[in-house]
Amino acid sequence: MIKLLSPDARAERRLAICLALIAGYVDAYAFVALGGIFVSFMSGNTTRTGSIIGQGNFVAALPSTLAIVFFVAGAFAGTWLTQSGVRHSRRFLLGAVAASLAVIIGVTQLGSLNAAVGIATLSLAMGMMNTTESRVGAEAVSLTFVTGDLHRMGSHLALAVKRAPLQDAQGPWDTHFRRARLLASLWAGFLTGAVLSRPAISYLGAWVLLPPFLIVLALALVWVPLASDNLPIEQPARSSLQQRRRPPNLVPMKGPTAEAAAPREVASPQGQRESGR
Repeated sequence: MIKLLSPDARAERRLAICLALIAGYVDAYAFVALGGIFVSFMSGNTTRTGSIIGQGNFVAALPSTLAIVFFVAGAFAGTWLTQSGVRHSRRFLLGAVAASLAVIIGVTQLGSLNAAVGIATLSLAMGMMNTTESRVGAEAVSLTFVTGDLHRMGSHLALAVKRAPLQDAQGPWDTHFRRARLLASLWAGFLTGAVLSRPAISYLGAWVLLPPFLIVLALALVWVPLASDNLPIEQPARSSLQQRRRPPNLVPMKGPTAEAAAPREVASPQGQRESGR
């Protein structure tokens, strides 16, 4: 069997890891700088919101609720754009994420960053960024949160130990263990970003978001436009090959007159014999 990979499959995988690293970096920054609120990990915000509301303190639950609302809004906007048929939609999405980071950097430089503005802006940006890549090959991935990635990684490892077949395998090289490694690399990228964020806050101060801003901007301007939008990274391409190699249909097409004539040709000898009787 032929290993059918798109030309930039490895680059796309590195892109997913890079975006997961940026998400971890920004999320850790927001957790420290914006009062313990996550801007990409909505499970944590949901737990926090429920716990605070359970104590009857509705006002204190507003920041985490704000993050959830704007993350959903970012996911809505990103999905709408990627499904709208706009060429290089991921380029525009990452450009919007870079612009959001630039706004936070600029406002922080002025010393007047409001926590609610920071939470809303960064949550919106992370929601949009998560829609730039939802699959690596046939495997669903999450870029800005890793709960789903860890769950799928554990499932693939269990199925690999049981030697269970991979139902949607793209070829003999595509295995449960290989997909578990992919998901583990995304988790490691997110963790690395979170680890780097804390010392960056100490050393860079108000410029702490400058590294992710520069990286996202470079991806939007240089790397991402070279890749096709809204396509899986590793494609079997069976349909296109089969269409090109399909043998011509040699069965003649019959019109209504031909179909009507056929029974008359068969029936005519019988009619002659019956008339002879």
